[in-house]
Amino acid sequence: MERKVQEDAVTTSSNIVDLSAEIVSAYVARNHVSIIDLPGLIATVHATLNGLAAGAAPVAAADEAEKPTPAQIRKSVTPDALVSFVDGKPYKTLKRHLASHGLDPYSYRARYGLPADYPMVAVNYAAQRSELAKSIGLGRVAGQASAEQPKARGPRKAA
Repeated sequence: MERKVQEDAVTTSSNIVDLSAEIVSAYVARNHVSIIDLPGLIATVHATLNGLAAGAAPVAAADEAEKPTPAQIRKSVTPDALVSFVDGKPYKTLKRHLASHGLDPYSYRARYGLPADYPMVAVNYAAQRSELAKSIGLGRVAGQASAEQPKARGPRKAA
């Protein structure tokens, strides 16, 4: 009887190791994980699976996120993209990404201790959108003459 329990424990242990390896490899395939963080990730996944196998209740992830340093905040804002503190990926605009994680700009700033003027749109993307809006005539008051008059189009040619 005792031998059967030991065999079951060994089988469960090897299953947990296999599951841990599968979970970590799937996560690493889709997310950027530095080499330094990999052993910690493996240990965390393995410990969580061991706890679940032992019948312990799953521990909810801490709602309180790690606050980035001022240097990390500066590095997260680049001309072409904003690096999200949620998943570490670059985005031109954060609003839709944050909504997919159940956050809005205010709660995102509060959660990560970001200043109130932290941008939600990359600088170059905002400039590109602004230029596009100006080129199609948005933002002008009706009836006001502009410096650039659009060229008159000639008559259409019959096909």
